[in-house]
Amino acid sequence: MTATGIAELPVAERLKLMETIWDSLCASDSEIESPAWHGEVLAERLRSLDSGADTVSDWKEARERVRNQAKAG
Repeated sequence: MTATGIAELPVAERLKLMETIWDSLCASDSEIESPAWHGEVLAERLRSLDSGADTVSDWKEARERVRNQAKAG
């Protein structure tokens, strides 16, 4: 199937196709390698946490912060 053919499908069918593709990728995760830049980003974030430049939030706090920013903006 071509990209054009996929684009012509109804949204519900495209979502189903996407879920099928995602499931097949998850089933073969040992074959998928993260790009090197993922490791670099993670290392930088850990350095920021270790130095105290960044902090972590649980989901409840993060969600509330995003909601407040959306209301203000």
